[in-house]
Amino acid sequence: MNLRQYIFLLISLFAGFSPNTNAERIKDIASIEGVRVNQLIGYGLVVGLDKSGDSSTSSPTSRQSLSSMLKRFGITMSPQDLQQLKAKNIATVAVQAELPAFAKPGMAIDVTVSSMGDAKSLRGGALLMTPLKGADGEVYAIAQGNLVVGGIAAAGKDGSSVTVNNPSAGRISNGALVEKTVPTPFSEGDTLVFNLHRSDFTTANRMAESINKLLGTNTARPIDATSVRVNAPTDLGQKVMFASVVENVNVDMDEAPARVIVNSRTGTVVVSNKVRVTPAAVSHGSLVVTIDENINVSQPNALSNGQTAATPESAVKVKEEKNRMFAFKTGVSLDDLVNAVNQVGAAPSDLVAILEALKAAGALHAELIII
Repeated sequence: MNLRQYIFLLISLFAGFSPNTNAERIKDIASIEGVRVNQLIGYGLVVGLDKSGDSSTSSPTSRQSLSSMLKRFGITMSPQDLQQLKAKNIATVAVQAELPAFAKPGMAIDVTVSSMGDAKSLRGGALLMTPLKGADGEVYAIAQGNLVVGGIAAAGKDGSSVTVNNPSAGRISNGALVEKTVPTPFSEGDTLVFNLHRSDFTTANRMAESINKLLGTNTARPIDATSVRVNAPTDLGQKVMFASVVENVNVDMDEAPARVIVNSRTGTVVVSNKVRVTPAAVSHGSLVVTIDENINVSQPNALSNGQTAATPESAVKVKEEKNRMFAFKTGVSLDDLVNAVNQVGAAPSDLVAILEALKAAGALHAELIII
């Protein structure tokens, strides 16, 4: 049996394999090293706008860009004509795109177009031919086409205006054609390295064990908490089939570390399942301060020489809520923690204060992250 037949046999065996419902496929938790998208960027002109483009005073780059484009077609403008140019139907834009892995010349990709000047709207505009370059300065795609803008802006003569979404940015579906392929290390060597999206020693070890269980001993070996190296065929066609088998192997994911994540802006608190609290007593209460401001008017007698005067009077009241003390016992789980806090009527913001106090006392065995 040759290697190709062996791989087909593995695919057949894998097709009949019943995975664990709690397991995750490798393709969902890891990616092959070197197989990635590449960022592209370009500078171009959007034309055909309804007097909503860049103003001639605040965006001189639009005039220079238009002059450079016309010069390519044999039309030369004098400096005086260039200064008097008022083309409000033109906008200078930045063009962005992501080049997928293994993209070949002639394939189409989406592009995002954003105004760089003071254009009010790009609605109805068309992007002229724009080269898209990578980080190495090479041109990998050419963008051109009509924009689709999801926002709209309207203004009245009295100065009132209404803006929905963002009219100064748009997209062109399949608006760029790939001109150059980015080489990847996938076809090189006799190994594949799978990198976990979330580093974890236990998950990396389980991934290697799952691959070895299906494909044979010593096929995969964990490198560190992120990477697992897998022996693969050198033939490119066989390597593609081999990668297809490996990425569909199911791995039992290890539970996330004990963490408490607090969003200080929205008051959202997320507590993972592994959070534990050692024995501790907590007394939670809050002070309610009420200040009433009253103005008293002093009115003199009719025959006196006094003047009417206003005197402020402040009444300050302090009330402490009578919340009870509650205790955490040994091995408190997430449900116990939530129930105990709910019994005293603590809000999410109060929960943050309780968790910070438990962390300071050494009773909270979890990582407290505030974002």
